[in-house]
Amino acid sequence: MIYIVIPIFNEEQNITNLYNELAAYSFEEDYFFVFSDDGSSDTTKVEIERQFPNDKTVVLGDGINRGPGAAFNVGFEWVLSNSKNDSDKIVTIEADCTSDLGILPVMLALNHLKFDLVLASVYAQGGGFDSTGFLRKFISSVANLLYRFVFDIKVQTISSFYRVYSIALLKKVKVKYGKLIEENGFICMLEILTKAIQCEAKIIEVPMVLRSTKRLGKSKMKIVKTTLDYLKFLFKIKFKK
Repeated sequence: MIYIVIPIFNEEQNITNLYNELAAYSFEEDYFFVFSDDGSSDTTKVEIERQFPNDKTVVLGDGINRGPGAAFNVGFEWVLSNSKNDSDKIVTIEADCTSDLGILPVMLALNHLKFDLVLASVYAQGGGFDSTGFLRKFISSVANLLYRFVFDIKVQTISSFYRVYSIALLKKVKVKYGKLIEENGFICMLEILTKAIQCEAKIIEVPMVLRSTKRLGKSKMKIVKTTLDYLKFLFKIKFKK
């Protein structure tokens, strides 16, 4: 079973395009859509329930906006509670259609080759950005370089939402740490990555071009807040050590 976990927050403009892309994709295994709503105040939930198949879709959330980390944690916990097999997998994608489904067959094939975590990477050879602001690219590049140096992280990307996780890996992380994700902000992707590394996960990257021009509406990432979260997380982890 493939669980497609998608955090959502006010994505009403993107749901139709997201549905069309996912409906056109040929899944070779059974699949289920897990939307984790981070307190949307628009018609996102209505659009999902109108367009996605009821028997293959669940929309989670309590109506409170906490951040993507909290949304991912809710989605992951639901999957862990409902998965029946350790060979199941989770695909996490962005709701704004910037995750390139064209590379998903390669990512799933690598999971079948026993890679616990497969990352879509704009920094791997062949990856990149089609149109992203200089400041966001600069901060992302500096954060990637800093954390890779400080924590000896071997992969090129640390913040991508687009990933394939094995269920067995997430179970191992939960046993070791008690909670999969504690950080509510965008730093959550680095948190779960470092926990996976500490659990000796087998990790690989697949190059991807981030096509932000496909997004309708603005990115939900607040650059200043996210930068501060990265710095706070750095000091927190170093202090724990």
